[in-house]
This record gives sequence, C-alpha cells and structure tokens, in this order.
Amino acid sequence: MLNAFKTPQSVIPNLLAFSFAIFGYALGVALLFNHYWLINLLGVLLTAQSLVISAYLLHEFTHWSIFKTPKANRNWGVLMSWITGSCYSTFEEIRNKHMHHHVDRADVLTFNVQHLMRDLPPLARNTIKILEWFYIPALEILMHFLVIILPFTRVEMHHKRARLLIITSLRASIFALMAFVSLKAWLLYLLAYGLMITALRFADAFQHTYDVFLEQDLAMNNGKIIDGKVRDRHYEQSNTYSNLASLQHSWLNLLFLNFPYHNAHHEKPVAPWFSLPTLHVQLFGDTQSLPIIPMHKLLLAF
Repeated sequence: MLNAFKTPQSVIPNLLAFSFAIFGYALGVALLFNHYWLINLLGVLLTAQSLVISAYLLHEFTHWSIFKTPKANRNWGVLMSWITGSCYSTFEEIRNKHMHHHVDRADVLTFNVQHLMRDLPPLARNTIKILEWFYIPALEILMHFLVIILPFTRVEMHHKRARLLIITSLRASIFALMAFVSLKAWLLYLLAYGLMITALRFADAFQHTYDVFLEQDLAMNNGKIIDGKVRDRHYEQSNTYSNLASLQHSWLNLLFLNFPYHNAHHEKPVAPWFSLPTLHVQLFGDTQSLPIIPMHKLLLAF
C-alpha cells in the first residue's frame, strides 16, 4: 500500500488522516454507547470531526490526489462515501459533479433548491425554515433523502433502484440495530452527523460567488454554459475565497483538512491537502487581504 501513494512525502500525512477518519470514527461511535455524558460528549465531537475529515478525504479522492492510480483513489473514495453517508450516489457521480465545479467554474446542481422550497406545501416549507432557524440542517437532510427517492419517481433514473435498495436496506438495518441497542447512542449519532453537515455547509458557503446551473439545462446545450461570461482562470480566482479557520494558527485549518485554502486548491486542484498551506503562501504571501476571509468574520453572517 505504501508504494501506492503518489510521493514518499505523502505517506505519513495521509496515513494519519486515514487513521483519524477510520479509527476516530470507530472510537467516536463506541463512546456514544457509554453511560457517562461527558464521554458521550467526547464521542459526539470525535464522531463529527472524523466525519468531516472523511468528507474532505472523499473530495481528495475525486481529484486522484492521494494515490497513483484512479482505481486506488476510487476504492478509498467509496469507503469514505460509506462513512459519510454519501454512498447513495456512486463515486463516479460524485466525482463527475465535482469536476463540473472545476472545469465549468460554476456550481452545477441536479435540481433547483429554491424552486424545491417554493413548491413544497406551506407546512413542510415552514417546518424546514423553523428547523433551519435552530441550526438543524433540515433542507440538506431533505436533499439526501431525495437522492434515494427520485430514482423511484423518475423514469430516467430507474436503473439506480436495485443498488439503492441494497444500500438503503444495509444502512437502515445497521442504524435500526444501533437504536435497538441504545436509543441514546443513535440520537447522539444523529447529532454528530448534523454537526458534520453544519460544519461542511459553513465552510462551503463562503468559498465562491459562482453562478448556479442545472444539469438538465447544460444537457440541452451539449454540456456547455452559454451566458456570455468568460469563465477563465482569472474569473475562477476572482470568484473564489480562502476562508481560513485561523491566520495565526495554521494548524486549525486541519480541522477542515486545509480545505479553507481554497484559492490554492483551485489554482492547482491535483495538489494534495497537506501541500495547500505552502502553495497558498507561494501564491498570496502573508497578506491578510482578500481573497482571504478569516472564518471569525463569517460567523456572524452564518
């Protein structure tokens, strides 16, 4: 396995990240079953943080930035998708959608979230708004469920049904067993998962001022965006922001696997996560001006 990494220098940081994602997740979940609330709290935080790291490792694997071969990146990406609950979409679907983000320099979505909210019955729409007001990521959870539901309602997605039935049955059985053994542990896991979604949404929300397009609209134009804008590298960097967790303590950005160094990531998408701080300094020096926006300045807006 060690020879499978892209460079010898990448072995130790990646093994540390893998170990935290896998063993941290296992330990965190185990702590949720403990009888002491302080240990439960530690379990929630550890589970949430390991889920965050797993999500960003999944992102790394979509860029083929960890291993030499696409197959190795894919296999580990599938593992991370099972940990994070992203496995209802295939790794290829996750990767292709993310590549649109880099190649088209836009956010390409399956459906319009604003239209989804607009078309919901008033009770459902207002319930989601209230839950979101309490920082419960209800809309994100609804979109997760839609990934599972839509193949059973849209003819063009029926080919996904068998796979989804198997995955849903397996995961539902695991969580049902967890709830049977300890309802408290199951509820705490939901809390940890909600914290993960909230952390990812906060980190992602302020990194771009890209336009949003629907997949079906691009399909009508042979996959091309036709809006008169020149979406070159200058446009990309001008609409990308590095929302660093800390300017003085760079290690805090490891909480997001250095993903806040977002301009550096977009300048060189194949650069692995551990090299982004150095690349960031090479690109922007020590300046504290834009495109750098410290997270503490974004918390109030969030």
